[in-house]
Amino acid sequence: MTQLDVMYRYGAAPTEAAMMALGRIREVYGIRKMEFSEATKTVRIEYDATRLTEPIVHQLLRRSGLDVVERVSLIPPQPAPEPVAAPAAS
Repeated sequence: MTQLDVMYRYGAAPTEAAMMALGRIREVYGIRKMEFSEATKTVRIEYDATRLTEPIVHQLLRRSGLDVVERVSLIPPQPAPEPVAAPAAS
């Protein structure tokens, strides 16, 4: 089993019907965990990559009625490397 996480930002708050449909996503074989953050309007899904792919997870969320706006990177931005000074010519 290969566990992967993916996070999406959503726009409008999910309706009651969408929340019911999202509850059924947990029953999909390969979905391991789903966490919502109302403060940041994100949903984080842990899934088994040997069973599902990221586009399928995205499609499951869209079909449930969730207003998915964008995929959020889970890797923090890396600082830019410092420029290496060229050796001085003698």
